[in-house]
Amino acid sequence: MNRKAWTDEKLFFRLLNNKSEKTYWDNVHELRLRPNENVFNSCIKLIRSSKSNECIVGIDILAQLGSTSRPFLKESKKAFFGVLNRARNRNELISALHAVGHDNYKLKSDEIAVLVSFKDNANEGVRRALVSALLSMDNKLAIETLVYLSNDKSAHIRDWATFGIGSQIDRDNKLIREALWRRVNDQDQNTRLEAIVGLAKRKDKRIKKVIENELARGEYGTLLFEAIEELNEKDFLPILRRHLREAKREEGVDLSWLNGLKDCIKILESS
Repeated sequence: MNRKAWTDEKLFFRLLNNKSEKTYWDNVHELRLRPNENVFNSCIKLIRSSKSNECIVGIDILAQLGSTSRPFLKESKKAFFGVLNRARNRNELISALHAVGHDNYKLKSDEIAVLVSFKDNANEGVRRALVSALLSMDNKLAIETLVYLSNDKSAHIRDWATFGIGSQIDRDNKLIREALWRRVNDQDQNTRLEAIVGLAKRKDKRIKKVIENELARGEYGTLLFEAIEELNEKDFLPILRRHLREAKREEGVDLSWLNGLKDCIKILESS
């Protein structure tokens, strides 16, 4: 039977007795499409449970219950911060932080303070979820925390925190630029390129030389095309055209990368 025909109770039963990650998220998604009182109240009951697996099921459903309509958003946020304040279990924290990240607009100052209190958490998953909770927030404390996390020992966290301050907000100040410049030589390519994009977006002319060095290396991702387009410097056209000619002669070149290169050349040529 198609899960769309299952009752709410059957879906909850399957979630609490889950056998695989895929079926777990399929069932969560189906319940998220049912923003009724029964589903909401059942989730709140689960979140208050002393069992972590039950708490997490409730959080994961409420995280996007009702998709864009979010009829229980205010009550859901209260439940998420209730979990964050009691901080019983790292997996509960991770789910609650991700849930907040799905709709982090108009958070109160005390709520933001709760979020950033996890910036030094020993668990990488918690810090990673914190970045997710703070993305797109144009708030001084949130930005300062992302700047802090852009120096994290985890490359994944540095990458996403750098993306957060570089591309997800428009604010431009000394703190942000200095944080981005610290990452332009990061050993992790994604982090490095996110920093380059962020500086190009802010029209920092000093980044032109860094982009030239990345092009000279010959091994770069599509994010570099975004940086070049942001800077809009036609001086890059000769080397980009050369790379396109070389790529066409090679086998196994990634198609999305090749199309990105072509699009970048077209944009510069037409500007």
